[in-house]
Amino acid sequence: MRNTTLRFMLLAVLLTSVRYGAAASWPEQAKVDAMTAAELEKAGDQARSVKDYNLAIDYFQAALRKDRNNAVLYNKMGLSELRKDDFYSARIHFQKAVKLNSKYAEAVNNIGAIDYMRKNYGSAAKFFKKAVALNEADPTFHVNLGAAWFSQKKLERAIAEYMRAMELDPDALRHDNRTGISAQISSPEERAQYSYLLAKAYAKRGDVEGCLQCLKRAKEDGYRNLANVYKDEEFSRLRDNPKLQEVIPPPIAK
Repeated sequence: MRNTTLRFMLLAVLLTSVRYGAAASWPEQAKVDAMTAAELEKAGDQARSVKDYNLAIDYFQAALRKDRNNAVLYNKMGLSELRKDDFYSARIHFQKAVKLNSKYAEAVNNIGAIDYMRKNYGSAAKFFKKAVALNEADPTFHVNLGAAWFSQKKLERAIAEYMRAMELDPDALRHDNRTGISAQISSPEERAQYSYLLAKAYAKRGDVEGCLQCLKRAKEDGYRNLANVYKDEEFSRLRDNPKLQEVIPPPIAK
């Protein structure tokens, strides 16, 4: 099942994209006993879609009692626990998912997300790199790895990952639910630097609107080196663009 990631709340942890109606309350035990693992999983997905994470965990636990070797169920359990800020339990269940399926890229990514949120950026990068190796064609993993590099001040590596993400999906950095670093950036200065970095990535692709939007955000957050757009090579093709000059006036000739 195709997954997406959260932004502004978590670091791009993969969540199932299916949506259901309102979640039901926990049924009688006899009814639970009669449900199949697949039915319990669907009920857990329904509960998670309406943010009833306690109920979702109950359903996934019941499903796992019937299907103990289901890596997807462990991953979904971890996602529900993560939304309750239970990082410890979530990591255990993501690890169980990977133990059952060593090629489960989404679960590997989610372990990296836990480490990222704990500000263990080196370990996070290791897991994101592994997720990329398992599924190089998923732009989300490249966005996450770029975020880990950015947090370690390895800006060129970050740009390379963002560029690859946009090669795979031109809108990879635009989707609010796909880009996952924002929640972890605490200061306006760091947000401004991040926006300027993204502006470089868009400029390299020739995406003028994306570049200008990021430069505007960098300016709003007080980025101190905006004049570098008239020095940095990435912006060379945009310097004569009146829209760029409107956002960042060119330096006055001496």
